[in-house]
Amino acid sequence: MSAPEPQADRTDDSGRVTADRADASAGPGVPEVVDVPEEWKVVSSAEHFSGRVITALTDRVVMPGGDGEDEVVARDYVRHPGSVAVVALDDEDRVLMIRQYRHPARRLLWELPAGLRDVDGEPLHAGAARELAEEAGYRARTWHTLVDAFISPGMTDERTRIFLARDLSPIPEGELDFVRRHEEADMPVVWIPLSEAVRRALAGMIHNSQAVAGILAAYAASADAFASLRPADAPEA
Repeated sequence: MSAPEPQADRTDDSGRVTADRADASAGPGVPEVVDVPEEWKVVSSAEHFSGRVITALTDRVVMPGGDGEDEVVARDYVRHPGSVAVVALDDEDRVLMIRQYRHPARRLLWELPAGLRDVDGEPLHAGAARELAEEAGYRARTWHTLVDAFISPGMTDERTRIFLARDLSPIPEGELDFVRRHEEADMPVVWIPLSEAVRRALAGMIHNSQAVAGILAAYAASADAFASLRPADAPEA
């Protein structure tokens, strides 16, 4: 029996676009497991705070009600420019990690080199290479897109792209003019076997979401020697 034809997106009476494609891999009638863009109607938006990085807002959004009638509800969220992070893997299958103080969490967290998308027009992989250089003092010849994620989609639009960087070499002293300050002033750099990093993530010893996602994704992608990874400049869906 042939797989069912995917259904086209359709628009409901409130203007919401609904993606109801069938997933042939899961069986007839099962929605396709792939994230798709969608935007429900916003009737008003109020800005409460705007800082150097984030903006806090409340949108009033048209949503389905329990009785079948639409209703308008308030949703608070934070607008964020987005981020990049790097799983830097050496020839011994060790991943580079740094430790940084995170004030909201009140913890010293082991993380990947990472940073904001705060340079207009900069390709994401170039920003990731810059963060790897500034935070860890390394450059890489081989880059792939490892995984894309929304950090916490219930409260922020921040999206991150995590790259895999290989064929690493240290940057000679004097080539970098970046000065580390504040949380970055005292960041130890360690190399940990990828399998051990996986164990520590699963044991609850590593908490940073980019680190956990990147470590587990790199471990999974190593099964085919990273042959299935997307190129570094792959578009974001």
